[in-house]
Order: sequence, then C-alpha cells, then structure tokens
Amino acid sequence: MIKLLKELCLINGTSGDEALVRNAIIEKIKDFCEYRVDNLGNLICFCKGKKSAEKKLMIAAHMDEVGFIVTYINEDGTLCFNEVGGIDTSVVLGRQVKVGNDGISGVVGSTAIHNLSKEQRETPPKYGDMYIDIGASSKEEAEKYVSLGDLICFDSEFVELGGNCIKSKAIDDRAGCTAMIQLIREGVEYDTYFVFNVQEEVGLRGSMVSAFSVAPDFAIVLEATTASDIDGVCGAKKVCSLGNGPVVGFMDRSTVYDKELYKMAFEIAENLEIPCQTKTMIAGGNDSGAIHISRGGVRTIAVSLPCRYIHSPSCTANTEDFENMLILTRELAKRIQEL
Repeated sequence: MIKLLKELCLINGTSGDEALVRNAIIEKIKDFCEYRVDNLGNLICFCKGKKSAEKKLMIAAHMDEVGFIVTYINEDGTLCFNEVGGIDTSVVLGRQVKVGNDGISGVVGSTAIHNLSKEQRETPPKYGDMYIDIGASSKEEAEKYVSLGDLICFDSEFVELGGNCIKSKAIDDRAGCTAMIQLIREGVEYDTYFVFNVQEEVGLRGSMVSAFSVAPDFAIVLEATTASDIDGVCGAKKVCSLGNGPVVGFMDRSTVYDKELYKMAFEIAENLEIPCQTKTMIAGGNDSGAIHISRGGVRTIAVSLPCRYIHSPSCTANTEDFENMLILTRELAKRIQEL
C-alpha cells in the first residue's frame, strides 16, 4: 500500500486541478466498481457487496492538496502568487515548487535578509512579500511558460524516515484515497459508495455536491490530521501522536461526530487489538463538515491518519498508523450495517 501512496502523493493536484489524481485513481479501480465523474470533478464509485445494504454508506476522501496560484508576472520575470488552501508562510520561503501543467521548476524567494529591518526579520513573511523565481529574465520570457491562474504545487520527494515513517507532500489526503482504493480492490461485505472528492482544501466544495448526490445514511471520512507530538509541546496541545494509531475525533470546528459511531470505533479497535486515539483539541475540520448536514442529515465519523507538519512539503506519518486506519475502516463499514 505504501507504493501506491507514494505514486499518488507525487502526482500534482492542487484544489481545482485534480484531474491527474483522478485519472490515476480510475486506472486503479475501474475493473472493480461502477464509477462516474460529476460536474464538479468528484469521482463517485459504487461497489456491489456480497450482501445488499439496508443503510446507504458513503466512504469519502479528498483528492486535492494545498498549493498556490499565479496572480501576476513582474517585469523582472518573477511570479506573484497566493495560497490555495491554508498554508502558513513559515513553511513556504525557500521551497522548490512546480508551476502549471508543464511543471515549470521554481523557487520561492523574498527580500534578502540583510535588506530587512529588525522588525521584518522577526516576523514571518506575507504572501505579498514573496515571489517565485523560475529563472526568467523578463516578463516576456516568463509569459512563454506561465500564465495567470496557473496552479502551483510543492516539489517534494517521497522519503522513508527511520523504520516506519514516511515524508511527502500531499499525504493529506492521498492517504485516504489510497485506503479507499485498497478497500475497493479487495471487495466489500455490503454495497458501498466510495467518493473521491475535489476542493476540500478550499471549503469542502466537492463534498457538498457529492453528499447531496449520493444521499447516504452514514458516512466514514478518511483524512489526515495534525499531530504536534514534538519536543516542547505538552499535554493537550499535542492533539494526537504518531504511532498511537488512527485518530477518531469527537468534535472539530465543523462537525460534532456521531456518538454511537465514535464509541463503536474504539470498541472495534479494542477487539482487534489495534491502537486508536482521539484528538485532544477542538481544531481543524474536513469533508465531514459538509457531509453530515447534507439533505436530512448524515450520521458521520472521521478516521484520520496523524500527520506532523501537515500542509507543508514535508508531511510526516507513521506506516503502522496507516495500516491500522485501513483495518479500522474496513470493520467499521461492516458494523455500521448492524446498527
């Protein structure tokens, strides 16, 4: 599964430009389910199970990743840009990026440190203070390769760290997509919808549309979530930790999760003897925020992969957590039909 995760993470798919990711997923699942692509670009799949389902279940993950967009080309050939999704500027300066469909290489730059005031040196740069250098010497030269509105991704390698960690861009949420591909390919016990959503990072837009279309009774959202288990962070501020299993939250900024499903997840983990944890802060959000209030309401739970340095080119996760996320989701999908 890690090989597939690597393949998906290395595909560029900023919000609103998920086609390459979607096409790669279709190649993996086309022989195992019925599928269609809706007008917004969501990939909606139906898997016939061994048994018919009384309750309509939708398992969802999002294909898009955070990135940037070209907003202006300066006279010197550098590019002005802004964020697509939430990216702290502290992880942007000095990074390598790929611009546009042709993947033009660039570097994020800013005013040289020796030309900054003391106050400027002590505060993170703003997007208006940074630019992307693609090596062009003029606006005319840059315009041969780049257009306004071109989307930009981090240029990041997929690397194994230590014995059981991985580092890459876009683990949020190619991890969820990978888990869903695995579930589709191995077959399901009950009829199940699998939805690969677009534009989660810019406001849960894809899931608003897909949840209305599928009209599920229950939903399992597969995600990645912030882990702050690093030196100097104590107690609740860690939120969750790598190596302690998948994360099942009780509440975030967009959803109060179904209490019966929350309890069921931990019972399953205990019975299967796999680690499972919850979040210790009310923070973040995911496609659950749109799904659970669709139509007449959807009973929803999120199962997330803890991830350090999320929304950066160096997202870091634990492979055992990833395997246990899949195990927990597989069993949850069965147990939901027994409610």
